Amino acid sequence: MKNDFKEQQQSQPQKQEFLFDTINYKILLIGIGVIALGFILMSGGGSDNPNVFNEDVFSFRRIRLAPTTVLIGFGITIYSIFKKTK
Repeated sequence: MKNDFKEQQQSQPQKQEFLFDTINYKILLIGIGVIALGFILMSGGGSDNPNVFNEDVFSFRRIRLAPTTVLIGFGITIYSIFKKTK
C-alpha cells in the first residue's frame, strides 16, 4: 500500500506554483523602475571643491520631484503585492 502511494507521488510531475500572477510581477517591475528613476533624478548636484557651495542641491528636481517619484514607486509596488488574483 505504501509503495503504491510513493510511486503515484513520484510519477506525477510537480507543477510549480508562483506566489503571484504574471500581472502582479509586471506591476512590481514597473514600480521598481519608477523607484530607480526617482533615485536617478535625486543624484548629482555635488561640488568638486568642498569650499564652494552648489545651489543645485536645492533644485525642484531633487527636493520635490525625485522623492515624490520614489514614493509613487513604493505605492505601485505595494499595490502589486496586494492586488488580488482571479
